[in-house]
This record gives sequence, C-alpha cells and structure tokens, in this order.
Amino acid sequence: MIEIISGTIEEQIIKIIQKTYPITVSGVKEKLHISRENIMRVLQKLQVKGIIQLEPLPDKIYIRLIRNDFKFVGKKRQKKFIKHRSGNKKQESKEYNGMMYS
Repeated sequence: MIEIISGTIEEQIIKIIQKTYPITVSGVKEKLHISRENIMRVLQKLQVKGIIQLEPLPDKIYIRLIRNDFKFVGKKRQKKFIKHRSGNKKQESKEYNGMMYS
C-alpha cells in the first residue's frame, strides 16, 4: 500500500483524477491553479512511484490512474478543543455553619 501525505499537491491531483477520468494535464492545471511545471514535476514523481501513467498525444497529455491501493496519511489532529481545569480551585467546606434547629 502506498502512503500519500494529506494536504499535498499529490493528494489533490489523485483526488481530481479519481473524480474526473479521463483528464489531461491542462485540466488538472485549471482545477488547481498551479503552474504547468509544478504539476508536471509532481506527475513525474507519481509516475516513478507507479501510481499514474502519462499518455502523451500530439496536443495533450492524458493522465491514467494505474493503482488504487493508496491511503492518505497525515498528522492526527484533535477535533475538539478540550479545556483543562486549573488546580487552583478553592475547596468548599462540607461542614454546615448555619443556624442549628432542634
């Protein structure tokens, strides 16, 4: 299984390829608004890993997803903020100091 770090350009490209297939490099460029050179660099890296295959035609380069056995990993974040109590809370006395009735 191939692990891909969440929040990276690689993750974004793979998710775009999964949603819209077939897609070209220019289609990915339009969706991500990143330069073609950066996209090609990431695509070459993914091709070396064996995840995608680039299929060049005279006017377009299509991207084909080869493998689907990858998972997205990243830092585990706490979803809800937990407020910790401070230890300076005053202790209330449990003795009753009011009037005594008989």
